[in-house]
Amino acid sequence: MRFMADEKGTLYLCATPIGNLGDISKRCLEILETVDLIAAEDTRRTLQLLNHFGITKALTSYHEHNKKAKGEYIINLLLEGKNVAQVSDAGTPAISDPGEDLVRLAIDNGIEVTSVPGPVAGITALILSGLPPARYAFEGFLSTNKRNRYEHLSSVKNDTHTLIFYEAPHKLLSTLNDMKEVFGGERRIALARELTKLHEEIIRTTIDGAIEHYAEKSPRGEYVLVIEGAKEQQEGECFWQDMSVKDHVDKYIAEGMTQKDAIKAAATDRNVPKREIYSEYHEI
Repeated sequence: MRFMADEKGTLYLCATPIGNLGDISKRCLEILETVDLIAAEDTRRTLQLLNHFGITKALTSYHEHNKKAKGEYIINLLLEGKNVAQVSDAGTPAISDPGEDLVRLAIDNGIEVTSVPGPVAGITALILSGLPPARYAFEGFLSTNKRNRYEHLSSVKNDTHTLIFYEAPHKLLSTLNDMKEVFGGERRIALARELTKLHEEIIRTTIDGAIEHYAEKSPRGEYVLVIEGAKEQQEGECFWQDMSVKDHVDKYIAEGMTQKDAIKAAATDRNVPKREIYSEYHEI
């Protein structure tokens, strides 16, 4: 949906602390004090933050379940010339957060969007993990649907980037078991919780070690999982070199590909025409 107006305000994406309130920036406090409205994922939580810093400001809820209707409301205010700050429960908006949709809607309507940077749980966990931080892939939350979750994990199984996931405590153990099934139990992992807080905890182990740990100790709090990327293949080394065409294609299918895409991928690996792989696969 597009809106029309002559004067437009600015949408500020304000990063808030992920634990330690001392991590909020001076600029963030200034923006929160001066905007016309703060759009918050949870107004109760944001109100606690504002009260701590003595800020009185109008709040409106903006979350996954009301983002369509409330997004239109916020955009209309911006188009009337009002300035709006968007905050998530903690950390940087639009990262695994409905702020992503608000940013897109604002851009579509020619509204200026700017970031007030600050804490990000995923990056904080990455630099504390001890795993390579130079090249990483942020994967966010896995689906609650088992098939979709398996397909997601399978799609990054061979990714050599360090992988970053978010997970809730009640799903942690089942997610670790799914990761073991796809990645193997020896893959290194760091599990971070209570980041920047008094009882910050970083467990650096393997997927097998994490499963053993949390089988005996109930997970508590939200987790960031930082996982070692797949090993780089040496020049001339191919995972499929000792496989038959059928096993090669079936491996890709088991990882979530359609048969058509699996045949195409195998043909690319072997540097042969797709029809050759298709013919050999179906003759078997």
